[in-house]
Amino acid sequence: MEDIVLIKCGGSTLENLSDDFFQSIAELMETGKKPVIVHGGGPEIKKTLSDLNVESEFVDGLRKTTEEVLDVVEMVLAGRVNKDVVTNMQRNGVKAIGLSGVDGELLKVKAIDIDKLGYVGEVINVNSALIHDLLTLNYVPVIAPIGIDNDYKKFNINADTAAGAIAKSLAANQLLFVTDVPGILKDGELIPVLTAQEVLSLIEDGTIYGGMIPKVKSALDSLTGNLQEIIIVDGKSSKIVNNGQIIGTKIIKEHVNSI
Repeated sequence: MEDIVLIKCGGSTLENLSDDFFQSIAELMETGKKPVIVHGGGPEIKKTLSDLNVESEFVDGLRKTTEEVLDVVEMVLAGRVNKDVVTNMQRNGVKAIGLSGVDGELLKVKAIDIDKLGYVGEVINVNSALIHDLLTLNYVPVIAPIGIDNDYKKFNINADTAAGAIAKSLAANQLLFVTDVPGILKDGELIPVLTAQEVLSLIEDGTIYGGMIPKVKSALDSLTGNLQEIIIVDGKSSKIVNNGQIIGTKIIKEHVNSI
């Protein structure tokens, strides 16, 4: 059975990913792991929408996606951002291939609420066979979260939920959330392991605050199926692997059903 690691790179961290990060992907592969990357691109989408004078708004934390907005989202995610990640991977000696969820019907979706959100979809099926084929050839799939429905209409997908759906479909053992911090800190020290219940307690007492709250909540939401642990890692300045071990805060499944 393949030891798959799903790596979700947030849009806000992509510009700051270091060569050490990409070299760490190579190190993971040397230990027998099979990385799959899903990326966002929110800041770049925001900038391009502004440059093109295309109006956009958020509803319930999701970008309302009109056809005009969708054209920009696809151009940025499946074009510029995806190919930048692929280029950086290959420059650091990792074989990578860029895809969106449209390619090979990789991500089939249904509309969440056309009237409220426009063309924003939730994943109903993942063509996991295509991903497994690429992994067999030692490619790292780099996936942009654009999908299609049964009528072949394209949809924008939240990158966190796309990563969770792909991880579940692949029966991935680990899901890495790549952020701009080393993990969850308390009094300046990295906390190596937390249960889901302990994470909620740290949110309540203010140890986890601000922009880390949605990151860790997305992590908790992904702890379903075979997925046993989430690891929050830093992609901007240091290696995420040391002697084959992933560096960051590990959130484990224990007690997840009690929350």
